[in-house]
Amino acid sequence: MGADGGRAAALALALQRLLPQRGLSALAGHIADCRWPPLRRALIRAFVRRYGVDLAEAAETDPDAYPSFNAFFTRALRPGARPLEGDEATVVSPVDGTLSAHGDLAPGRLLRVKGGAFDATRLLGDAGLAAALAGGGFAILYLSPRDYHRVHMPLAGTLRAALHLPGSLLGVAPAIAARVPDLPARNERLVMRFDTACGPMALVMVGALLVGGIETVWAGRLPRARRPAPVPVTEGGLTLARGAELARFRMGSTVAVLWARRPQWVPGLGPGARVRVGRALGRLEPRAQAVP
Repeated sequence: MGADGGRAAALALALQRLLPQRGLSALAGHIADCRWPPLRRALIRAFVRRYGVDLAEAAETDPDAYPSFNAFFTRALRPGARPLEGDEATVVSPVDGTLSAHGDLAPGRLLRVKGGAFDATRLLGDAGLAAALAGGGFAILYLSPRDYHRVHMPLAGTLRAALHLPGSLLGVAPAIAARVPDLPARNERLVMRFDTACGPMALVMVGALLVGGIETVWAGRLPRARRPAPVPVTEGGLTLARGAELARFRMGSTVAVLWARRPQWVPGLGPGARVRVGRALGRLEPRAQAVP
């Protein structure tokens, strides 16, 4: 990043800290849900032009057919648009976006870009889950405004628990994230714990400024988190196939995935790589079954 880019990021961060983050995000959510035709058409058309959104893969390719900006932003893709690579032991990207970082989880620590680190317990809000995942691997993926914003399963698994944690709503663009230590653990987030054939897995959806909310396939749209709150899960858990839709962002943000085992990463995969739902990130061999 050049000097001008650095100054712009510093200014943007300072403004975000001064602004009423929750109020602005709530207002953005209301505007994005507005169904008044002149407003929603103007918003969608301006967004498509500004970010060069390609609707060729969308289930609905006509931007004027969406009933609201949020309906457009969380649009579905046509069947077959995101084929899954590999087999059931292949970890695939849960989102379309940019790989910010991936690597190994040292006990209690989650490695970040450029060698920094932050505490996995704080990110997850659960010391027991952090301990269960220590020694495994992680991947952090950033979704830009133009990306497809539904989140899918990187592995088949059973959802056992979900925890909605309060926090800030700072922007998560790379230029901002580089200036805020521990950013994913500072922002509001939804932490989901899964059991998989390859051991425990956690998927964290991180909120951000202007993110209108998080919506899950089992609990619908979540209210803003005022305090740590469990999100009820069906008794016995919710089993989802690899690649199945899990949730969606009502505006863009970041996803972190943590596994109890270290994936064998795809060669050449590195920070800044563009990924899409279903693209192989690595491989996790299933745990051997105990012999009776």
